[in-house]
Amino acid sequence: MTIDIDAGPKVMGDDGEFHATDEAVDFSNVPAEAWISVVLFWALAGVVFTQFVTRYVLNDSAAWTEEIARYLLIGTVFVGAAIGVAKNNHIQVDLLYRYLPHAAGKWLSRGVDVLRVAFMGAMTVLTVMMMEKMGNYQMTIIDLPMNIVYGVCLFGFAAMTLRSIWVAKVHWQRGYSVLERPESTMQDR
Repeated sequence: MTIDIDAGPKVMGDDGEFHATDEAVDFSNVPAEAWISVVLFWALAGVVFTQFVTRYVLNDSAAWTEEIARYLLIGTVFVGAAIGVAKNNHIQVDLLYRYLPHAAGKWLSRGVDVLRVAFMGAMTVLTVMMMEKMGNYQMTIIDLPMNIVYGVCLFGFAAMTLRSIWVAKVHWQRGYSVLERPESTMQDR
């Protein structure tokens, strides 16, 4: 078997130099939650780096870094989860839909959309209720209200609720969901 090395794309020019061009990067479809999550992630990276330097380089660990890193990780997860909802790529079992009749699969997937919206909405309401009960509870080491952390979680749940409504609307407008057609994406219309 012979392999023709000239069959693929040409990256070496006639001048013997490597020529490659990248496609333009398009950030227009990136949801707002993703940017917030990126900011939280890099703040987390900065705090963890500070923790590493103070502990292993200066041999005098800063106590606040562990607590703040924990809260930034919580924020990154809750806000980042909204991205998964927006892209509709959370874990799902679509095997059942292969064996269900089309009409049953359609109604079951609509039920999943309704339950997702209801669950995220309930979590948003419960987070507000918890924040009210927490009142003036302070963080352990830093003298800040704990409701800052729960406020970020509230933002994440509210974003997941709104994105769940949007996903359900897209599914219902196009007549099928990703559960029914796993090869489709949220961008398919």
